[in-house]
Amino acid sequence: MLGLPAAAAAGFVPVKIFLDMPAEFSLGMLPPLVLVDLAGFLVAGLVLLLGSLATLFRATAGAILLGVGALLAIGALLVEPLSAGVPLARYVDAMFTHGGLAMVDRVGLAGLAVLVLVLAFLPPTFRYLRYRSTPSLPVFGGQGAYSSRTW
Repeated sequence: MLGLPAAAAAGFVPVKIFLDMPAEFSLGMLPPLVLVDLAGFLVAGLVLLLGSLATLFRATAGAILLGVGALLAIGALLVEPLSAGVPLARYVDAMFTHGGLAMVDRVGLAGLAVLVLVLAFLPPTFRYLRYRSTPSLPVFGGQGAYSSRTW
């Protein structure tokens, strides 16, 4: 169930950036690496959402989608300082000193992505997703199933 908040956190990043853009600014004006980073966040959010829904319906592919989505989110978080053109240490320092809601979202996404990645690939997760309980209905068959006596 941690995939849903991780999907929301990954989807919040590009939505917030798109909403903060001025009206006369277009996506074509952004450098290609920034577009790749924004696409990474969007794809990570979508894959995490699909993985969460598939896991909810106990599909084994859901755990794999959650792991892939978590890796995409971690990759997008690591590409973000490169797309801004600043060293990672300076970027992290700026995020923690002047970040506000953006800092909380990215730190939350990093923590959730790591947790989802670890929990998605644990053996008990796959055991839970593979196990299908069959309804245990009593079987009436054979000689003593129905009495031939008439009342």
